[in-house]
Amino acid sequence: MSKIFITGGSGFLGRNLKYFLKKKKHKIYSPSSKEINLLKYSDIKNLKNEFDYIYHLASWTQAGDFCIKYPLDQWIMNQEINTNIIKWWSNNGNSKTILTIIGTSCCYDEKGKFIEKNYMHERPHESLQTYAMTKKILLQGAVSAYLQKGFKWNCFVPSTLYGEKYKIEKNKIPHFIFDLVKKIIRGKLFNEKVILWGNGYQKREIVHVKDFVKNMYYLNTKIANEIVNLGGERERSIRFFSKIICNYLNYNFKNIIFDTNKYVGAKGKRLCNDKAKKLIKNYSNKLTKIEYGIQQMVKWHLKNKEY
Repeated sequence: MSKIFITGGSGFLGRNLKYFLKKKKHKIYSPSSKEINLLKYSDIKNLKNEFDYIYHLASWTQAGDFCIKYPLDQWIMNQEINTNIIKWWSNNGNSKTILTIIGTSCCYDEKGKFIEKNYMHERPHESLQTYAMTKKILLQGAVSAYLQKGFKWNCFVPSTLYGEKYKIEKNKIPHFIFDLVKKIIRGKLFNEKVILWGNGYQKREIVHVKDFVKNMYYLNTKIANEIVNLGGERERSIRFFSKIICNYLNYNFKNIIFDTNKYVGAKGKRLCNDKAKKLIKNYSNKLTKIEYGIQQMVKWHLKNKEY
C-alpha cells in the first residue's frame, strides 16, 4: 500500500483517479482548495512529505476560448501553483517521492508528429500558448530537480479525456465531448437548439479516463523521468461523436446547427502512441471502444442529471 498525494482531486480526472486508487487500497491525501490553497506556499510548506507518489493534477484552465480571454491570469496562477508544488516537493526531505505530471497535447505543434521527444521544443497553437508554456515550465522544474537532486518524475500526456464522473458547471464551458453530451441531451429533453462550434469536421482524439488512469498508474511503477503519450489511437470528427450521442438518445442529428463563426482551436491533433505501445502490451486492444464508452458516458449524465 502506497501513500499518495493528489492535487486537483475534485476535478474529473481527480475523481476517477481517487476511485481507482481506493480500489487498490492505497492511502490517499487529496485536500480541497479550502484546506490547502496551492497559490499560497505558506499553506503547503509545512506539509510533511511522507508520500510515495504525488499526482499533480491541479491547474487553472477551462475549455472553449478561455485561454484567449484570460492568458495573463492563466499564466500567473498556473505558474504560482506549479512553482509551489515543485518547491515543496524538492525541498521537503523525501527524495523517493515520484512526482507525476499531467501533460497536455497543447504543447505540441499542431502540424508536427506529436511525439514525446518534441514535447518541450515545439511551438504550441497560438490560442493555447499560455497554458502550454506553463506545462512546459512545470516539466522543466521537475527535470531540474532530477538534475540537481536526483528526484524522479513522470509526465503523462492524454488526448481529450472522456467518461463518467464529469460535473457540468453552469458558468463554465465543458470540454468539447461533454459539451456535445450536454447540448444534445438538452435538445432531446427540453427541445433547446443544439448549436455546435465550427463546421463539425474538425477532428479530435479522445481516450477514456479509466484507460488513462490505469495505464498511468501501471507505468508509474515501471519507469521514471519519462514523457509518455497515452492517447486514444484515432482522430474522429465532431460530427462522428455527435452522431453516436444522437443515436443513443434517439435525437435527429439533422437538427444540429453548426456555427462556423465560432472558435474551434486546432483543426486536428493525434498523439503518437508508439512509446506507450512499447511499454504496455496490447495497448491499443485494451482501450475502451469509442461507441461503448460514449454511450456509457451519456447514460451516466442522464442518470445523474449532469446536463
